[in-house]
Amino acid sequence: ANLSGADLNSANLKGADLSEVDLSKADLRGANLEGANLTSANLKGADLEGANLAGANLKGADLTNADLEGANLKGADLKGANLAGADLEKANLTGR
Repeated sequence: ANLSGADLNSANLKGADLSEVDLSKADLRGANLEGANLTSANLKGADLEGANLAGANLKGADLTNADLEGANLKGADLKGANLAGADLEKANLTGR
């Protein structure tokens, strides 16, 4: 699915299957993506400031230049994810 540039500000996407979805440059500020499947998703330049990604599957996701400031990534699986240029200031990266 192509959701490039979509406005998903504060959306509740808890547990959603967004694998391989194009979310490049999407507005996901404050969105709830807890436990979501974002395997191989394109999140290039996406705004995820303050988003809840606790327990999310981000294996192989492209987060190049994404804004993850203050995001909750507790227990998220980032194996193989591309975080080049991503802003992780104040992000929670603690394990499970």
